[in-house]
Amino acid sequence: MTRPLSYDECNCFALRQAARRVTQIYERHLGAVGLTAAQFTILAKLARTPNQPMADLADSMVMERTTLVRAMKPLQRDGLVVAEQAEHDSRTLLFSLTDQGEATFDQAAIAWRAAQNEFEKKFGHARAKTLRAELFSITA
Repeated sequence: MTRPLSYDECNCFALRQAARRVTQIYERHLGAVGLTAAQFTILAKLARTPNQPMADLADSMVMERTTLVRAMKPLQRDGLVVAEQAEHDSRTLLFSLTDQGEATFDQAAIAWRAAQNEFEKKFGHARAKTLRAELFSITA
């Protein structure tokens, strides 16, 4: 007879539950700027590295391309992100922030900082730093 499943031993369940809780904090702050946490991370990646091909952006975010395409549509529709054909290959689209996207990102960065501060106040700065390092090591 197999032992019944215990959710308190499931890494996936614990990570997903924690991710939902943390996302709620960030989305409460970012919602004032009209962004979700996922949209903010896309804008942050593009702010750091413009002219990103879809494949590179998806890989750096550990996302399926189809998921990223769905997330990009509202950002493009709202004029925050633009896609242009690469000079070397017309089939490759390069994504960058528009001027409006840069302005929105600047506002969102303030909201993000407030969310970051709220989380670290509840969880502790040192624990948050250790947690980030552990989580990033999973995707490295």
